[in-house]
Amino acid sequence: MDVSLVALFVSAFISATLLPGGSEALLAWMVHQGEYSVMSLVLSATAGNVLGSLVTFGMGSLLRLKFPLKTLEKPQHQRAQRMIERYGPLALIMAWLPIIGDPLCFVAGWLGVRFSLSVITIAIGKLLRYLVIAGLFL
Repeated sequence: MDVSLVALFVSAFISATLLPGGSEALLAWMVHQGEYSVMSLVLSATAGNVLGSLVTFGMGSLLRLKFPLKTLEKPQHQRAQRMIERYGPLALIMAWLPIIGDPLCFVAGWLGVRFSLSVITIAIGKLLRYLVIAGLFL
């Protein structure tokens, strides 16, 4: 795999964890440069971003083992909990959103949302986001 695609993967991974990142800007620049196929760029960014979200999901799952969920104090976690309780794993399609995406993944893990469905819905949302960004910069 090319170093640039790895850099995009790492940027997308970091962007999906609790750390800030700029994978969208990097993807847009790389699409504009035209050195790689759009699909390879989108898939690289999507894979990294999904994996990052799954790390956040896993952190919630691990925390649930030590501290069973009773109440959440942070407003973004409470909002995420309401969304997940209402829509189940489908709420994770919104995991790409800034501010709410990380809490959604974290709380889903903490609530014990089914992992396989979570992976699918997270991946769909992230793929769609990167496809839109890539399409804007073709």
